[in-house]
Amino acid sequence: MGCLECKNLEKAFESRLSQYIDACTAAYYQVTTELAAKKNVDMERAKNALEEHQLVCVFAAEVRQSGPRASHTVKLSQDRPEGRDSRFNYF
Repeated sequence: MGCLECKNLEKAFESRLSQYIDACTAAYYQVTTELAAKKNVDMERAKNALEEHQLVCVFAAEVRQSGPRASHTVKLSQDRPEGRDSRFNYF
C-alpha cells in the first residue's frame, strides 16, 4: 500500500521533467531559452514538493526503513535518457 499524495507528486514531477526535457530539445531552444528555464523551475518545484512530502510521509518512512524500491524513490541520474544533449548532464 502506498501514499496517494506520494504517487500524485511523483507523477507531477515526472510530467514536469518530461516537459523540461522536451522544451530543451525543441528546435526553438536555439532561439530562446526562456521556455526551457520556466520548465526547469516547474520541474524543480515539483521535485522539491515530492521530496518534502516524502520527509513527513509515513509510507515513505516505511520504505526508507525497509530499503529503496524503484516506485518510491526519485533517481534523476537514472531518469536521464541516453544520447541527450550535454546540457542535461546535471541530472
